[in-house]
Amino acid sequence: MSAGPGRCGPGSVGDGGAATVLVLAVAALAGLLVTVVALVGQAAVLSQRARTAADLAALAAAGVAEGWVDVRGAPCAVAAGVARANAARLDACVVETSHDATVLVSVPMPGPVPLGTARAAARAGPQAGA
Repeated sequence: MSAGPGRCGPGSVGDGGAATVLVLAVAALAGLLVTVVALVGQAAVLSQRARTAADLAALAAAGVAEGWVDVRGAPCAVAAGVARANAARLDACVVETSHDATVLVSVPMPGPVPLGTARAAARAGPQAGA
């Protein structure tokens, strides 16, 4: 006697559990998609944070070099402090004789597994001819 439609038995090919596997696969793909979207979003935030920190650090260094800011210390040391206050690290700082300051900062991706670092450069100084 053979099994009829919808019945499992000797000689029949069952698909029991196929829906479970399909649901698990869809759930895994959805989880992966959410993770990728979250990582892309975090990268965008870190990139913006790096640009902001670079802009502020360059302005601070140029302000100290030009005498616009009443702060004691070398321009690059002040820029490093401003970068730190913005959760960034000052990687390079150059103050030219024209009091133009160029800085490079980096912001590492937080978390148990660092997946990268956002970097940004900025330049600030007095207007040419001023």
